[in-house]
Amino acid sequence: MTVLTTNAGQVAARSTSRSAGFRVELPRDWKQAVARWHDISPSTPFQHPQWYDAWYAAFAGAEGVAPLIAVVTDASTGEPAMLLPLIRRRQDKITTVEFADLNLTDYNAPILGSAAPRDAKAMRALWRCLLSALRRMPEAADLIRLRKVPIDLDGRPNPLALLDTGGPCLLNGNLVTTGEDYDAWRYTLQKVVRTELQRSWRVFTRDTAASFAIVTDTSEALRILATTEVQQAARMQSIGRNYALNDETCAAFYRNLVRDGVGNGYALVSALTVGDEIVATLLGIRTGSRYVMIRISNAGEKWSNCSPGRLIIERTMAALHQDGVREFDFSVGNYTYKRRFGVTRLPLIDISAALSWRGWPYALRDHMVRTVRNYPRLDDWLKRALGKPLSREEN
Repeated sequence: MTVLTTNAGQVAARSTSRSAGFRVELPRDWKQAVARWHDISPSTPFQHPQWYDAWYAAFAGAEGVAPLIAVVTDASTGEPAMLLPLIRRRQDKITTVEFADLNLTDYNAPILGSAAPRDAKAMRALWRCLLSALRRMPEAADLIRLRKVPIDLDGRPNPLALLDTGGPCLLNGNLVTTGEDYDAWRYTLQKVVRTELQRSWRVFTRDTAASFAIVTDTSEALRILATTEVQQAARMQSIGRNYALNDETCAAFYRNLVRDGVGNGYALVSALTVGDEIVATLLGIRTGSRYVMIRISNAGEKWSNCSPGRLIIERTMAALHQDGVREFDFSVGNYTYKRRFGVTRLPLIDISAALSWRGWPYALRDHMVRTVRNYPRLDDWLKRALGKPLSREEN
């Protein structure tokens, strides 16, 4: 474990006086780092320890990926400030430090402690300490690149969003808040959407063996996940898309997640079935009153007359609402079906900084890209000039 301590300036006044010095430790073992963080309140469901237990267990030995967790505490009091689940990896001829993600963690955020910065000045002090620690590591790194960072964390500002080095992310979240009355929320949907959902359920349940369930048995949940893998692969192949979720490491991650998370209600597997046939599947994660959908699949053309993808979403939402869920997060990716459910887009930001001279060109490029995104018309013009699609919208 590398232990590096740096200090910077005075923090702006807070409820209690404290030094602005932060102690940065960089353990390479996730379980060792999280064991010191006694009280974790996940800022999004992706910051739950079980997510990272599954993630690091699957990817810690992957080629070119090395775990690197930043444990930041107040240097004078030892109070926890911030836990950053990071990795160090080789990419594009440089070594980057980034969140434990690899396109699987939809929202990347710190786990916050009692000494977490509450204003921009304190956050800049912590950021300087973190960069200094990363630059002094025995294993060199060239760039820190933090992507898909939420601005808001469960009702409080994300300290990372207080940095002036961040800018708009290409992706955004998609959230539905239903309130206490689920039927009242349903009536906020367009009439054609409500009618189609009702028709789909009638068509599906014409077969007396048709059913919907949220699976609580781990073995059955793993069996359904195996079907998800097959159905998603078939779908991606049919539309000519590259599909990586079934490679050995990604598959191990999702199996870890389901195996260890179904029993305590963190991982939720729901399914539409007709007898022994699995018509549609949905995998999500839940903390408290918030649920995030992360994988969805269906059996394809045979069942297209009952729109099984939209149907399993609505059935899952209705069941979870009865169990206290009020926020239904459709995660990143602006697909048409999400709009039909009336999602509100959640802005995300990207942050990057050079850690060596090799990283400067990449940090500069990142800054320019984020700046252009602040000007949508210029962004669209550049995309047209480069022959790129103008929107992330997909059917």
